[in-house]
Amino acid sequence: MTSPSFLMTFVHEVEDLLERIEAAILALETTPGDAELINQLFRAFHTLKGSAGVAGVISVAGFTHHVETAMDRVRSGAAGLTPQLVSAVLASKDHVAALMAAELAGTACDRVAGDAIVAQLSALTAAAPAAADAAQTDPRPRAAPRSLDLNVDYYVTFTLSSDPVQRAELDIDPEALVEQLRALGSCTVITAPTLAPGDGEPSAWKFLVTTGRGVDAIEDVFIFVAGAGELRIERGLSEFLSDAPGSEALETRVAAVAPPAATDPATLRAAGTSARAARPDSMVRVSSERLDHLVKLVGELVITQSRLQQAHSQHPSADLAAPVESFERLIADLRDGILGLRMVPIGTMFTRFHRLIRDLSAELDKDVELVTAGDDTELDKTVIDQLGDAVVHILRNSMDHGLESPDARVAAGKPRKGTLRLSAEHKGTQVVLTIADDGRGIDLAAVRRKAEEQGLVTPGELLSEQETIALIARPGFSTAAQVTQLSGRGVGMDVVKRTVEALRGSLTISSRPGLGTQVRLTLPLTLAIIDGLLVEIDRDRFIVPMAAVTENLELSNTDRRAHNGRNVVALRGELVPYIRLRDVFQFADAADEIEKVVVVAVEGQRVGLVVDRVIGSHQTVIQPLGQFYRGVDLFSGTTIMGDGRVAMILDLAGAVRTCDGHRDPLSLASTKALS
Repeated sequence: MTSPSFLMTFVHEVEDLLERIEAAILALETTPGDAELINQLFRAFHTLKGSAGVAGVISVAGFTHHVETAMDRVRSGAAGLTPQLVSAVLASKDHVAALMAAELAGTACDRVAGDAIVAQLSALTAAAPAAADAAQTDPRPRAAPRSLDLNVDYYVTFTLSSDPVQRAELDIDPEALVEQLRALGSCTVITAPTLAPGDGEPSAWKFLVTTGRGVDAIEDVFIFVAGAGELRIERGLSEFLSDAPGSEALETRVAAVAPPAATDPATLRAAGTSARAARPDSMVRVSSERLDHLVKLVGELVITQSRLQQAHSQHPSADLAAPVESFERLIADLRDGILGLRMVPIGTMFTRFHRLIRDLSAELDKDVELVTAGDDTELDKTVIDQLGDAVVHILRNSMDHGLESPDARVAAGKPRKGTLRLSAEHKGTQVVLTIADDGRGIDLAAVRRKAEEQGLVTPGELLSEQETIALIARPGFSTAAQVTQLSGRGVGMDVVKRTVEALRGSLTISSRPGLGTQVRLTLPLTLAIIDGLLVEIDRDRFIVPMAAVTENLELSNTDRRAHNGRNVVALRGELVPYIRLRDVFQFADAADEIEKVVVVAVEGQRVGLVVDRVIGSHQTVIQPLGQFYRGVDLFSGTTIMGDGRVAMILDLAGAVRTCDGHRDPLSLASTKALS
């Protein structure tokens, strides 16, 4: 029986393989003749079958054998990669995921669905059903039948790539290669050079293999290292030697090679160590729970360091000055390093959206291409995990509401194929995720009519374009005429908005009629530790996320009396509305004659927060709010100061909503400035 830890390791491996399979097959749909992608796909299913057999997951091993057979026929050129076959392979990938889910749950999977996929694969690749049936009854990998002729010689040359990065992608174990070649019959190592050639010159392994299993069996030995070099197999050593220049010397060299010396385990292990030493990087899988624990410990260290620094400032000591400064620097480096461990490329999330757009295009009878950019932009894994469903909602809305049918696009003078662009980029301490389409745009008149029907606005009420667009993010709002599988239930953009705000991000929507719609999600890099601006009101302290701060101003009594008493401040010719936090929190004491205005960006608008004092930047370890503060929009978390006091972290969007009568924050600037 497979141990739980080993089974979970296999589960993680399957998840990685399924992601690679989906990415490869979708890429092959656009470039069906790419031999390297076909080989990658075949190797992925081959690895999946072997790993499943070792883990004892017989259902997966048996099913993937059929898919491997189909891909082998494509690889050999016996069958073509048609769109129907692409769909069948994608269905196979989904069925493997279902088999794994059933295995983990201890339930039976739908065998009828698997049999239907196998029959489809066999029909599309003209595979022999008898061989498939035999493999279904016994899914374990079986050795190919040995030929009666055991005296066929093969001269095998494996020339390593001169590119060290390409060689380092695969961890070559030369000892294992020789053992596998010997399992075919007999193997003599002619040359065994280093696996880390210098001066850009490639090194070559040369073997004399005698076997009756054929060329395919030898190729299978090198299948997992094919990307690190070039394989050449010559049948009949005697014919090769007789035609080769200097053949007598080569014959003498082959005869003089002593198998024990040439295949000495120590030599082979040394060569393997040389290859591994040349690797530029290696991967270690660590559970997210361990990383979260490390982040918590680093958070405690940051708080301790803050307390130590404050104690040192109150009781300075010349002997402690240098250690305190060094400790602060080391904590900062440790913090950045630990948080960096949780940063993953956002492309890991982008990959699965290609499949989504492909399936929706077929379902809606639309021709749409998904274009991605910034796949290597890194974001906290916790943010990515929580963001996936929100992006799916946006993409589904774009496919259903935004992008037109091919005929409608042609009639409008557009290309028949629509385009969805999904991009990510770093902007300071934030990541901006943009989803844009070249569809029809948002019908503002239809949005207005629907809002009036639902009582969200009154007839005749003046709304700006941005305020009208913001209505689509209201709970229960939908302009769909009827409920479908994709839309019409009023669940979508409001979910996106709540998700983004829960991640301390912001949502901005813009649209141009006939040209398309753009949705921008601005998100923090991490949810654990942020740079904050420490401010003070009376004797209480608050944290403003530094990423949202644009500038600080002074607000005097004269400024407060200007503009007919409205809560706005003039900033370079523009009226910026502000919120007096002293009034929001109902402090009884009188304010100072000169207050400070912290100007922040909220939902694409500038808003001022009036405080008594701005103390300075602060490394903020975010602590979640307790049950008592659930539903309070003003705060997103807390942090512990160096003196042990608790400071509340302001939720900027929530504060704006609270002070704007619970209306959408996008309406704040126009409402306050014109009131």
